[in-house]
Amino acid sequence: MSRIESLIRAMTLPEKLGQLTMAAGGYAVTGPVLVEDPTGAIKAGTVGNLLNVVGAGDVHKMQRFAVEESRLGVPLLIGFDVIHGHRILFPMPLAEASLFDPAAWTLTARESATEASADGVAMTFAPMLDVSRDPRWGRGVEGPGEDPWLAARFAEAKVRGLQGANLAAGGALAAVAKHFCAYGPVTAGREYASVDISERTVREVHLPAFAAAVASGVAAIMPAFNDLAGVPMTANAVLLRDWLRGRLGFDGVIVSDYNAIGGLIHHGVAADLTEAAALALNAGVDIDMMAGAYLCGLPSAMERGLVSVAQIDEAVRRVLTLKERLGLFEDPYRRGSTSETAATLLERRRLARAFGARAIV
Repeated sequence: MSRIESLIRAMTLPEKLGQLTMAAGGYAVTGPVLVEDPTGAIKAGTVGNLLNVVGAGDVHKMQRFAVEESRLGVPLLIGFDVIHGHRILFPMPLAEASLFDPAAWTLTARESATEASADGVAMTFAPMLDVSRDPRWGRGVEGPGEDPWLAARFAEAKVRGLQGANLAAGGALAAVAKHFCAYGPVTAGREYASVDISERTVREVHLPAFAAAVASGVAAIMPAFNDLAGVPMTANAVLLRDWLRGRLGFDGVIVSDYNAIGGLIHHGVAADLTEAAALALNAGVDIDMMAGAYLCGLPSAMERGLVSVAQIDEAVRRVLTLKERLGLFEDPYRRGSTSETAATLLERRRLARAFGARAIV
């Protein structure tokens, strides 16, 4: 029996739900939910993933709680926003896209991944692939612009650069393509607003970059906050389960955006966290980021017959598979175990200045 199957058999329900839960550290503020100390939950096995923890020492401290003090010793998956560089910054994606240079896009992603990995990070919530044609939408600067063909090439280059040839390598990050999908054309450019566009536009403009990311082996996908034609993306089984997993064959991890599963209540499609959790899991979402919905809602959803233990096991299997691909079971402290040289940092700064000069348009 494989390590993953043995772990799943050994896990209690709370430990399984812990593998489907992502909590936050306080090293960066990227959402509205108050951050609590996750240490106790990590030791109890009810939190298996963290975001916004960075720095080799602090990452390794958290990792020790999971590996050395939890019952099953499953390592943490630690993610961070590495959008256009980590500590040394490259041009914003919209500016970098104007280079029309896939080799440059790959190189800046590789440098960013190497630097973030040295800081203990294993996953980045990038690349953002939202096609945006409305200058009122402020997040357009994080994406590749208005053209779906260019966005697809950008997706290929960024996935290749961030993940490298081997996810278990020390300098590799698991890429999370976001925000699936049609997040850019929100009504009047208002963040989180509804999207109501034709199916043809969805398929010809907003899906190609994600298809390119999947074809390039992207490790994870993040659904968008918005609803599309009235259906919130975090609960959109037609696009997540049927198109992404079914048609494209994506077998990686789907991780929610910050508190997005809890947000299904505000969308009006779920009465409580139980219904919200069931909708997200049934749509194919594996990791609940910062809503606490899976831990609190899935046990009662099972009692109501809204989800099955087999569905939970399948989601846990995908999360553990990603941790295995990242080499976390073999060496949970690999990322952050080596320091970069002054010459490496100097060369990275030189590249950032060179690409910054080219990106001025």
